Amino acid sequence: MTVPSTRKNLMIVNMSPYHPHPSMHGVLRMIVTLDGEDVIDCETILGYLHRGMEKIAENRTIIQYMPYVTRWDYLATMFTEAITVNAPEQLGNVQVPQRASYIRIIMLELSRIASHLLWLGPFMADIGAQTPFFYILRKREFLYDLFEAATGMRMMHNYFRIGRVAADLPHGWIDKCLDFCDYCLMRVVEYQKLITQNPIFLERVEGVGIIGGEEAINWGLSGPMLRAYGILWDLRKVDH
Repeated sequence: MTVPSTRKNLMIVNMSPYHPHPSMHGVLRMIVTLDGEDVIDCETILGYLHRGMEKIAENRTIIQYMPYVTRWDYLATMFTEAITVNAPEQLGNVQVPQRASYIRIIMLELSRIASHLLWLGPFMADIGAQTPFFYILRKREFLYDLFEAATGMRMMHNYFRIGRVAADLPHGWIDKCLDFCDYCLMRVVEYQKLITQNPIFLERVEGVGIIGGEEAINWGLSGPMLRAYGILWDLRKVDH
C-alpha cells in the first residue's frame, strides 16, 4: 500500500467478529487502514471455517446430519435447516402437508426478524448509540421464548424434517405469536424514534457507503441490502 503524502494520521484496526469467544476463531477478518473515517486500505482474511460438511453428510442419516446443519448460522438456524430439507424434497417430489408448510414459513419469518435484530442492535452500539441495543435485545428474547416453546431450544433448533417438522405447535403458541406481532408493531415506532431520528445515527451513516443499484447487483447483494439500493427484489415473492 502506498500512503498518500497528505495522509499521515493513519490508524490500523481489526474489523471483524474476532474475539476470545471460542465460536469466533478463524472467521472473516478485515485489517482496515483508516484516515479519520475514510477507508484507505483493507486486507481481507477469509478465515478457516470450512468444516467439510458435505463429507460429513456422506456418513450420516438426515436425522443425524440436521444438528450439524442448524449450526451453520446459529443466528438464523431455521434457514439452513430449510435449504437442507428442501433439496431432497424437490428431488424426491415429496409433498409437504399444508400445516407443516405454514409452520415452516412462520418459523422462517421469526428467525429472519431475530437475525436482523441482532444485526441492528450491535450496529447501533458500534456507532455510539447504546440505548437501542438494549431495547432490541429485549424484543429478541420474546422471539427466543417462542422458539423454545415450539422446538425445545432457544438456538440451534433442529426443527425441520424432510416432508414435515419435528413437532406440531404446542397449545397456546399461536396466541403468543400473535401477541408478539402486536408488540413488534409498537416497538417499530419506538425504534424509529430512537434510531432514524437519532442525530448520532444520521451523522454517521448519511452519505456513507453509497453505491448504485446496478453495482449492488454486480456485487451480489441480496435481501434488505439490495432493496436499500432501490431494487425491488424479494425472493419470498419472486420464487413462489
